[in-house]
Amino acid sequence: MSTTTTLTSTLQTTQLQLRTAYGPVYRTVSTAPPRDCTPDEVPIIDLTGIYGDLDERLRVAAQVCKAAQDIGFFYIRNHGIEEDIIERARKQLVKFFEQPLEAKELVSGQRSKYFNGYVPSGVSHASPLESKDDRESFSWRYSPEYDPEPKDLNAIPPEVNAYVRGEEFVWEGTTHMPDFKEDVLRYWQACLTLSRRLVRIFALALDLPEDYFDKVTTYPGADGVFNFYRGLTPEAIEATKDQVGIGSHTDLQCFTLLWQDMNGGLQVLKGREWLKVPPIEGTFVVNIGDYLMRLTNDRFLSTVHRASNHSEHDRVSMPFFFGFNFNETCSVLPTCVTESSPAKYEPITCGDWCQLRFQQ
Repeated sequence: MSTTTTLTSTLQTTQLQLRTAYGPVYRTVSTAPPRDCTPDEVPIIDLTGIYGDLDERLRVAAQVCKAAQDIGFFYIRNHGIEEDIIERARKQLVKFFEQPLEAKELVSGQRSKYFNGYVPSGVSHASPLESKDDRESFSWRYSPEYDPEPKDLNAIPPEVNAYVRGEEFVWEGTTHMPDFKEDVLRYWQACLTLSRRLVRIFALALDLPEDYFDKVTTYPGADGVFNFYRGLTPEAIEATKDQVGIGSHTDLQCFTLLWQDMNGGLQVLKGREWLKVPPIEGTFVVNIGDYLMRLTNDRFLSTVHRASNHSEHDRVSMPFFFGFNFNETCSVLPTCVTESSPAKYEPITCGDWCQLRFQQ
């Protein structure tokens, strides 16, 4: 990091600058090497119960609630997304990024109004006091015609249509890749289906009716991203030890589902200490986003995290970002307000919330 390091007793620290919807904030963090997280810090939650009866769903909700309050990160297993769907998407990711630059630029993000498409390494800069992001990415956003819950495209409310952020050029520019659109959208649809079921568990975790969020997730924020962190030569690994793949940040919406390959590289900030959140076969990582933290009156934590690849092997990840309908105005949840803890935040739409962050 290109920051001044201070020494307090035996603890060396540095400053992080984080982008937020209301401008930059700063955090003091340790410069010590990240350590592995413990199962108590980032737990593994078995989701089998979300397909069971109410008592089983409540048991899962209690585990989700604890993890969301303690650190805002947890693993999920038995999530219901078939391994074949994940693997086919992963293979398409690798094929896409292995293409020559001119082929990837057929879907350049410079063509997009809404951050869709391909972005090369070194363009994004998540955390201004860290290096520029050393990753390539390909992104796409919610389009009603691909929703696994079928939509009448002629009956979409105008206030919803105004916030639809999907753009067809991302698929038109990849027609030369057999089955790319089909395989990628199958993965995205599986993540969306799981997220709609998981948001019901979040409702139970917050002492709300299970269907409380159903009406605001009909046309949700549902962003898919492929990340590619290229492997390094042995010489470059030491020379780029302070290089980040994606810099320190929090996610914008309600929660994120992250599939990561087995190379590792994800780190989560706990207090001033960086924790490694290593890959575990058969799991996704789930983390809370800023909007849900806001709606819970800061009860659930949107935790700072980052990722890097300091190995000779390429690292890939496939996050899915889930939020509410962008046109819906949401307030701090009634179960998160008491006489001694009044609402800290004014109502705001998910779309306006995201736009505030994008402007930063």
